[in-house]
Amino acid sequence: MTTKPATKPDLYAIAWRLPLIVWQGLFFVGPLLFMVAMSFFLVKNYRMEWAFQFSNWTRMLSKGFFWDAYFYTLWLALLATVITSAIAFPASYFLAFKASDAARRWAVFFLIIPFFTSYLVRIFAWQVILAQQGVINAAISWLGLGPWQMLNSQFGTMVGYLVLCLPLAVILQTFSLANIDKRLVEAAHNLGCGRLRTVFTVVVPLAKTGLVVAAVFCFILSFGDFVAPYYLGGSKPPTLSIMIVDTSKSGQQWPRAAVVAIMMIVTLLVVAFSAIGFAYRKRGK
Repeated sequence: MTTKPATKPDLYAIAWRLPLIVWQGLFFVGPLLFMVAMSFFLVKNYRMEWAFQFSNWTRMLSKGFFWDAYFYTLWLALLATVITSAIAFPASYFLAFKASDAARRWAVFFLIIPFFTSYLVRIFAWQVILAQQGVINAAISWLGLGPWQMLNSQFGTMVGYLVLCLPLAVILQTFSLANIDKRLVEAAHNLGCGRLRTVFTVVVPLAKTGLVVAAVFCFILSFGDFVAPYYLGGSKPPTLSIMIVDTSKSGQQWPRAAVVAIMMIVTLLVVAFSAIGFAYRKRGK
């Protein structure tokens, strides 16, 4: 009976993976474990004290206002993901199948330009546009319409989410659609498929992974965003991110804010892993 020689560890591979492992450990796993531990602390006389108790969890999860904020945040993130994906797809389809390579490169460049400026600055600019006496209401007043309440509303929050997510969604969808073999689309047309049927039976299944990844990014950014619901949505009703700020300011209740943050992270992990599993699942399984 022969035994296989023991394989030596690949030091070269380990050396290249070590920076990523250290980075994830220091800036993700470490803070996450500290936040989980902090959720069991108690606050006495505005100071946190170590006490392994579930009082923060029971207090937050048993309150109706927490679940109202949770489902409201979830609804806003899902709605923003659907709207962003629906608006981004026609633009991405045009850039991938109709535009020239040069036009596509310039379009991607202009989509990246908004990220050169602060997201907060862009939101402040939209405050001026959506205000009661803002640019849009001033324009529609010439038609005898308005003024419409766009600021401090759910509509304003959606505009903020689109400002945050739409350029990224268009870029990700464009890259995914551009990698589709154009001969498959031509074959579908030759077999009698109309344009709309080709999109849903050929293009969308082939680009499923990229489309789902773009949607996941939109959901993650919208679900955790604080700026849009606060400055454009008026913070009423509050989202979970606003609740974290309010809770931490109320008597220095950082442990209770940690409970809210952990619930957000768990939700994002469940949604992300479920969506990625669906994106990479082979047809027929």
